[in-house]
Amino acid sequence: MKKLLAVAAAVAAFSAHADTLTVAASPVPHAEILNFVKPQLAKEGVDLKVKEFTDYIQPNVQVAEKRLDANFFQHQPYLDEFNKAKGTDLVSVTGVHLEPLGAYSNKLKQLDELPTGATVVIPNDATNGGRALLLLAKAGVITLKDNSNILSTVKDITANSKNLKFRELEAATIPRVLTQVDLALINTNYALEAKLNPEKDALVIEGSDSPYVNILVARPDNKDSADMQKLVKALHSPELKEFITEKYKGAVVPAF
Repeated sequence: MKKLLAVAAAVAAFSAHADTLTVAASPVPHAEILNFVKPQLAKEGVDLKVKEFTDYIQPNVQVAEKRLDANFFQHQPYLDEFNKAKGTDLVSVTGVHLEPLGAYSNKLKQLDELPTGATVVIPNDATNGGRALLLLAKAGVITLKDNSNILSTVKDITANSKNLKFRELEAATIPRVLTQVDLALINTNYALEAKLNPEKDALVIEGSDSPYVNILVARPDNKDSADMQKLVKALHSPELKEFITEKYKGAVVPAF
């Protein structure tokens, strides 16, 4: 009984003194990464609450509206585009990892097997759509007006020898239509959720030099707070690097 009382007292004391930091995250791998560092934060007096989202809009909206403290799901080009479109001023706190975008198919074993008139689905948000087209251009499937323009759209395709038909869908929904199309460009977090193995299943995938580092995002008023910096320290720990490397086997790459 004394031990139970002592534990209860300790929990109460922690609850009374712990600061709460609420962070939005995509379920895989972002929420998994945050949950891994949660015990480390608890030791430093920070109660990390991870709120999972499956879309790319609300996590930014709710941080901007101060309903959440931060989010962890996106890369800098996406954040820049979001701020520009929505008039927000969200900022990157730190980079954590890379998730190479890949092209997947249930019908093909190699990219050069793409038939004439094949249906290719890409994300419908500006940055990931452009990113998908750049990957296809680099692989020689299409030619773009500007191979350095991360905001390239289907209208920027200057050569499409196989007359590929492009469909644009919300990134989170693309794995669901994989069986219905010839080729699907899928963000790694959604590929992992769909039980795809990027190393084995992707017909082509971004290299380790990808500029799309996934970042912890907050507001100018809280990005330098003590609690946020404790989270940054945990997200750059050797323990987390080992966790990412062992768990994701190259599908997610530490960026620190």
